[in-house]
Amino acid sequence: MKKVLLDTNAYTALRSGDESILDVLGRAETVFMSAIVLGELHAGFKGGSKEAVNRGELEEFNSRPTVRILHVTQETAEIFGTIKHRLKTAGTPIPVNDVWIAAHATEAGAFLVTHDEHFNAVPGLLLWQ
Repeated sequence: MKKVLLDTNAYTALRSGDESILDVLGRAETVFMSAIVLGELHAGFKGGSKEAVNRGELEEFNSRPTVRILHVTQETAEIFGTIKHRLKTAGTPIPVNDVWIAAHATEAGAFLVTHDEHFNAVPGLLLWQ
């Protein structure tokens, strides 16, 4: 896996010392962070007692040369629409933020590193298992 995108729970697991996530990152040439994931992380930091520490660790992580931030583009929005429609039609909706994250992973051609099983419902999504 040359390109990976970290889901919110994968970043949290990494910060907790999850060796399997660390191994994936060590082999990846590019690690993408979705702006949607960053929003979820910042929301979580606000609810905790170590907001400044968590923000600092995230900024340090994002400043690594292999890490790239993905922002929402017109293409992301079009992919989002396609994924959301397919999931609704199949009767397998997932949380809306996760549709955006799946759209970013699809747009980047990256494997999504996550512990959420519901991403299996997204057609064509490359998943780290």
